[in-house]
Amino acid sequence: MKKCVLTLAISLSLTACIIPSGSKPAVAKPASASPGSPATTKIADNTTGFDRTLTEQGVTFHVTSPNAASINPLRIQPSGLKADNTLIERQIEGSVTNAEVADLNIDGSPELYVYVTSAGSGSHGSLVAYSANKGKSLSEIYLPPLEEDKTAAQGYMGHDEFAVVENTLVRRFPVYKDGDTNSQPTGGTRQIQYKLKAGEAGWILRPDKTVNY
Repeated sequence: MKKCVLTLAISLSLTACIIPSGSKPAVAKPASASPGSPATTKIADNTTGFDRTLTEQGVTFHVTSPNAASINPLRIQPSGLKADNTLIERQIEGSVTNAEVADLNIDGSPELYVYVTSAGSGSHGSLVAYSANKGKSLSEIYLPPLEEDKTAAQGYMGHDEFAVVENTLVRRFPVYKDGDTNSQPTGGTRQIQYKLKAGEAGWILRPDKTVNY
């Protein structure tokens, strides 16, 4: 009996150590907020839609979307801004998959990043983002279309993932070769890191580094 128990324990231990071959590396975890001003997140008990409250540097964003159709309303209610806390309402093509707050340009005011995934097999990713200008009001952050960079867009067919990593916004997606089906890309993964820069009429996420692996 003891020999059987020992054999079973060894078998279970070996099984737990096996990592499936070909598994993709996990998306990097979001960066923590700056010291002394921790970001907080509250997730409502909502199984059908997206409902999340995020706070950083004294500014709070309540982000909601029903995620009930291919086109959904997105509502962002800011609070804590010194001048304008007007509700933002807009239509998005797809569903909200996540939202994060950060201070990528390290100016002492937070930004909100909302990640959207389109319906259908392509699951194309898009971004809705706002910056709190000196803690007073919100202005939109612009992410240039991927197609503007032909090298970065080569082999792109959707399935994006976004995440805040340290002081960058990271976007990654599988790369497709000619003849690949939507469910079986064979070109590896491409990761683009964006830096938040001031533009002529607002903030722009500029590509800073592209890596293929």
